[in-house]
Amino acid sequence: MMEAPFVNPTEESAAEAIEAIRDELELFDDWMERYQYIIEMGRKLPPFPTIWQNDAHRVPGCQSQVWLEEKTEGDRLYFAGLSDAAIVSGLVALLLRVYSGRTRAEIAATDPSFLRDLGLVQALSTNRGNGVEAMARAIRSAAAQPA
Repeated sequence: MMEAPFVNPTEESAAEAIEAIRDELELFDDWMERYQYIIEMGRKLPPFPTIWQNDAHRVPGCQSQVWLEEKTEGDRLYFAGLSDAAIVSGLVALLLRVYSGRTRAEIAATDPSFLRDLGLVQALSTNRGNGVEAMARAIRSAAAQPA
């Protein structure tokens, strides 16, 4: 199990994490409530070291500043992340819940289309939607690198 700031998975698989997120979002009547919930998820992220808040860790293609760090343990890839925007930190938390602590194969097999299926990309501004997709690409590209 990884130490902070890396996110440990709470569900057994990426598919289960996506299903759990879908169920949680359906508890809310409107997008304002869902946004609040997503922002809360971001507040619960493990503290991201200030030393990593630099260009080397920055995810390109995001309107806000987003930083990502990865670590391999065995055949699993763990991620840590943060954004300077509250809603984006929540989206980082959501992505890490799905992808962190999974094998490279599972990460590669988990298409980020779930972001659209859950209505998240459409509910965001275009720039934020592009940014969350850029984060998902960064995570999947890390998993595509040889160990």
